[in-house]
Amino acid sequence: MDKKPETNPLPQAIRDSLFIANTLIDVGLRSDGTIDRRFRDLADPKVPANSTPVEGVMSYDVKTDPCWFRVFVPDVTTKKLPVIVYYHGGGFAYYGPDSAAFDGLCRRFASMIPAIVVSASYRLIPEYRYPTQYEDGFNLLKFLDEDKNRNKLPKNADLQNCFVFGDSAGGNLAHHVCIRAAKYKFQQIKVIGLVALQPYFGGQQRAASELASENRLGLHLNQTDFYWNVFQPHSTDETWDRDHEVINVSGPRAADLSGLDFPATLVVVGGRDILEDWQRNYYAWLKKSGKEAYMEEYEYMFHGFYTFPELAEAKHVISVVIKDFVNKQMNMNTRPQSRL
Repeated sequence: MDKKPETNPLPQAIRDSLFIANTLIDVGLRSDGTIDRRFRDLADPKVPANSTPVEGVMSYDVKTDPCWFRVFVPDVTTKKLPVIVYYHGGGFAYYGPDSAAFDGLCRRFASMIPAIVVSASYRLIPEYRYPTQYEDGFNLLKFLDEDKNRNKLPKNADLQNCFVFGDSAGGNLAHHVCIRAAKYKFQQIKVIGLVALQPYFGGQQRAASELASENRLGLHLNQTDFYWNVFQPHSTDETWDRDHEVINVSGPRAADLSGLDFPATLVVVGGRDILEDWQRNYYAWLKKSGKEAYMEEYEYMFHGFYTFPELAEAKHVISVVIKDFVNKQMNMNTRPQSRL
């Protein structure tokens, strides 16, 4: 399993699934900037939490205000386990921790790494626009850091080995949460790693990958355009366009990371993702900013491939690439002098 798999061509069943999902999304995007989620919900089954282990992992839900999160706990005997705070994708517009695709993904994180996984909800666009999602995302870290909430996680959850994960829009969210975390003095939490799975970034000018016809399988350009248009605030005193630092994170108005203890970052890229150029720019920018960064590419993979466990690449990225990254950062965290 150490050798990186290369699935090409993709199984027809996966192609059909992606076509159906994208069609259901497209018919729900309205010209007035609202979304009819009834269509997409047809292909978004919800899964309840389960106190009985499923595939070696039990789960439970915790309510906050106005959000909630799901905790995944693997059935392992390890005394201490790292904590992964995970933000789901969906263009900031869809899904939640109880969506079957993300419930399954977090279950695999918990069992394969292994780790305690906290899967976050956040309020969705267009009903709630920027900066709501960033506030919700960071507030979860602050909630977990408070002594009064320590019992919300298992006793073997090691908050000194905390990782922030996110895919697609959740990858964008995870990046910005880490910027805020680097400026905040936590009592218990120490964020030591960021995993950005095909993060959702953009910019004023089209990237070549956005225009490549072979990259349309997992995500469509009209969808990203719609999401960014209804993501921005209704009114703002500043000039708002797609070179804003929260969208084009490595662009002309990028945040300055030079003075921040930004965590080591793993960027996962798919060679058939319309966003791949933005993700490569992000990796290069992190390196240029003097930050520890790694990039792993799956040449034939589309946007969101990691949610399909039948793909060898989806197994490999968790059980090999992400697991190795987590273990490396945890080892470094026990030897702080090695960072000098």
